[in-house]
Amino acid sequence: MHTLIGNTQITKQVRQVTKSVDPKQHVVWMLGDLFCYFTTWAYEVYDISPHPALDLSPREAFQKGLAQSGVRTHCTIDYDDTFRFFSLPTTPKGTAKVRPGSGVKINYLYYWSDEFRPSTIENTQIAVRYDPFDISVAYAFVRDRWVPCISEYYLQFKDHSERELLLATTELRKRLGEQAKYRGVTAKRLAEFLADASAHEAVLMQRQFAQYKTE
Repeated sequence: MHTLIGNTQITKQVRQVTKSVDPKQHVVWMLGDLFCYFTTWAYEVYDISPHPALDLSPREAFQKGLAQSGVRTHCTIDYDDTFRFFSLPTTPKGTAKVRPGSGVKINYLYYWSDEFRPSTIENTQIAVRYDPFDISVAYAFVRDRWVPCISEYYLQFKDHSERELLLATTELRKRLGEQAKYRGVTAKRLAEFLADASAHEAVLMQRQFAQYKTE
């Protein structure tokens, strides 16, 4: 990582950072490409190379450990829907109120499921989860099971991430200026904003900058 162009090691010594060596001016790696190469290095290079502390490769050491101690399948955790739902983020309270005819509200957006129709479910607090990489869908725990919920303006929000929603909200507040105090940022305005080509381009540019900054 420290040898890649755009690495941020030099920022540990802020006084040494000039415009010519500023990592922000030299970033070339996208997160997807970095993940691909990092995965290849971890499993196809490091994992099969002899390790001086083990006197064999990490993969061979792992397989040797399995042969000596067993697989221990009773300790494994299946990567099923239950695991996936519990690994998804939730609201600060962990629940949301089911509003009649609207559903549950998560991060400015309402999500609906037909499971919310019974009067016994309306106006109750239920556990909710959402996909940070696709804000068009969320999940609610109703009647002892997780059910998918569709957001309002589904087509406009499909494949947009939580990060993009945050960036879009910030940008929209800037555009509304003082009006934002009185009109507020609604799902409709966010949908219209993301649908606008120039606004969407601004979001993509901010997202790219945010990814580089994270790296």
